[in-house]
Amino acid sequence: MTLRSNITITSAAAALAALAVAAPVSAGGDKVAFPENHEAGVLFTTVDRADNKQFREFYASAAALDASKKGESLPSGTVITMRQYAAKLDAQGNPEKDANGRFVKGNLIGYATMEKRTGWGSEYPDNVRNGEWEYQAFKPDKTVNTAANLGACFKLPKPLDKQDYVFLYEKMKAAAK
Repeated sequence: MTLRSNITITSAAAALAALAVAAPVSAGGDKVAFPENHEAGVLFTTVDRADNKQFREFYASAAALDASKKGESLPSGTVITMRQYAAKLDAQGNPEKDANGRFVKGNLIGYATMEKRTGWGSEYPDNVRNGEWEYQAFKPDKTVNTAANLGACFKLPKPLDKQDYVFLYEKMKAAAK
């Protein structure tokens, strides 16, 4: 190998190393596939979102609910799926409500999923990492929603480390049999 080739290879390697260190780690959902069997899990809660006129359903496995009931971290393999629906609107543009005062669900507008696997998240710095969770959003046709802001999925639950970074941990606990 010539001196010139050696210098070129060394320079290229140094440039790549500098780029790897300088480039921020971006949160991505490339590990999370659409949860085809989410309806086989437990529908553990629903949420009315007045701010964006949505009705949401949340599904998880019975094993995840059992772990939350015991106050434990959710097991590796846990998938929490949110089905998002537009609320049916009345003539004035307000969400219609059922006899219990809850939003009436309209058209399915998407899914959001968080999945936990042993070892996941290790590539993220501490200010972003939420244990071993990864996140992904899907369109109604079950394809990845590339317009979704997955970065927010990492930032918002960061203070919830005592409940395994899950906003609805207490709802899961209450739904456990």
